[in-house]
Amino acid sequence: MKIENLIKQPGFEDNYHKVIVNLIFSGNWIRDENVRALKDFDVLPQHYNVLRIIKGKHPLPVSPGEIKEVLIDKSNDLTRLLDKLEKNGWVKRELCPTNRRRMDVTLTPEGQKILNQMNKAVSRISNGVAKNISVREAGQLSNLLDKMRG
Repeated sequence: MKIENLIKQPGFEDNYHKVIVNLIFSGNWIRDENVRALKDFDVLPQHYNVLRIIKGKHPLPVSPGEIKEVLIDKSNDLTRLLDKLEKNGWVKRELCPTNRRRMDVTLTPEGQKILNQMNKAVSRISNGVAKNISVREAGQLSNLLDKMRG
């Protein structure tokens, strides 16, 4: 459905204004879909993002600073996100043996298992998108977004 109809807006100043509104609306739609997909796991998309970042370095440890650097949503309190993941037994935090000022974060076997389950739940979103746009169009859209950011 066109953005004009979704937000009941007859028109925009120009296509630049329209694309910004559409991106904000679409970003919130994706966020809401992620929240729904992860609800059964009692985590937020930010927790999922942290788990994926840690998994990307697995089996090597990653520091909280390295996680913060690549978080999609940098406004969250990383310590609280890690606290919940550790409390659930999905990550382990230990002092780095070679640098006692650094914390090492690793994924536990239970964390790997739950992340695989989360991946299946979240993949339903991309499967839904695949029903509406082709692989080629998805690539074009991604390239345009990269280009827009400069």
